Amino acid sequence: MTTAQRLRTVALTALASFILTLLVLNLSLGDKQVDDRLERLHGVGDAAFLRTMGSVLGPGLLGGNRIETLVNGAEFFPAMLESIRAARHSVTFESYIYWSGSIGQEFSAALSERAASGVRVHVLLDWIGGRLDDAHVQRMREAGVEIRRYNSPHWYSLDYLNHRTHRKLLVVDGRVGFIGGAGIGNEWRGDAQDAQHWRDNQYRVQGPVVAQLQSAFIDNWLQATGRMLHGDAYFPALQPAGQAQAQVFTSAPGGGREDMQLLMLMSITAAARSIRLSSPYFLPDEVAVQSLVAARRRGVRVQVIVPGAHIDLPLVRWASRATWGPLLAAGVEICEYVPTMIHVKLLVVDELWSSVGSANFDTRSFSINDEANMNVHDAAFAHRQLEVFKQDLRHCRAVTLQQWRGRPLSEKALDFAASLLSSQL
Repeated sequence: MTTAQRLRTVALTALASFILTLLVLNLSLGDKQVDDRLERLHGVGDAAFLRTMGSVLGPGLLGGNRIETLVNGAEFFPAMLESIRAARHSVTFESYIYWSGSIGQEFSAALSERAASGVRVHVLLDWIGGRLDDAHVQRMREAGVEIRRYNSPHWYSLDYLNHRTHRKLLVVDGRVGFIGGAGIGNEWRGDAQDAQHWRDNQYRVQGPVVAQLQSAFIDNWLQATGRMLHGDAYFPALQPAGQAQAQVFTSAPGGGREDMQLLMLMSITAAARSIRLSSPYFLPDEVAVQSLVAARRRGVRVQVIVPGAHIDLPLVRWASRATWGPLLAAGVEICEYVPTMIHVKLLVVDELWSSVGSANFDTRSFSINDEANMNVHDAAFAHRQLEVFKQDLRHCRAVTLQQWRGRPLSEKALDFAASLLSSQL
């Protein structure tokens, strides 16, 4: 082997090692996960439960909030656009998905018009999910919209390439906020009337907890830009607007613990009567499965809604099915939504404690993504979520243990292979 060939071999080996290192770093699951099922100490109605959630997750729950449930894009897109168009001081907007379709154009026009009128408009888009073409972005910037990409790749931070912001937050004038799981894309338009229009919820929020929504946005804005947004334009004095107690909390890799995982496990463990869960990507790990099974054993009714054949990531559906055996055997009710893709992310415990926002029930949301959820301690809000949940159940197909066990061998093999692959992603 010549000297040139040896140098080429060394260079290629070094390059392969570098790529392998990046791959391992990007596929790692971040912070330490909870390995053991939690001990049940409190119910969701106990003051000690609320103190614990406020202390562990932080910030604490605030009273005096009004929270409206907006069902499907036919309701939430007009409400969001109306609030943007009414902005007088500031608009802060963070989204994983923002695409250059017709609804994206409507949002861009509304944001640009407000910026051109002197309103401070800040938009934070994920580098991967925010697929706006350059001309679209340039027009917004020329109107005065300040747009930043979250976690754009640089040679010195490639090991964080897999860490994305999955949050969906909109705050107008620091007084009205929106949180949920919907992206800005045409799939969310309409009323889930066919397979091309997805089923989802968003939530309009007024009251003291809006400041926590604003803080969640600024958390990532500061990371992306190095600049702090503050003052009355962003944090005005907020008066009570309703009766609900609520908290907004964020999770992100690098904090040293799994706050989103803790939220789910602590909520499930506190359940005494019922757990209702909707998740488009339901991939419970061993501890989550054990916690749900333990809830069933103490008499808690557990209902889970997941996507059926209409799903944007079939791999997730296959991997999810591989985990259903122990759940179905314990009496957990798993139902597949039939008409279209269901993208709702909802947890309701004992018709009193609810959690809504961007987080899925999977390891990626627990460990890798930046997420934001709102927890609500309010019976009226929980009952409204239960109404919507029951309506979704009417469009679901229940899965029995016999059906799960009797699926073809080819499907079992596919589910097993998908579960192995998903555990590495």
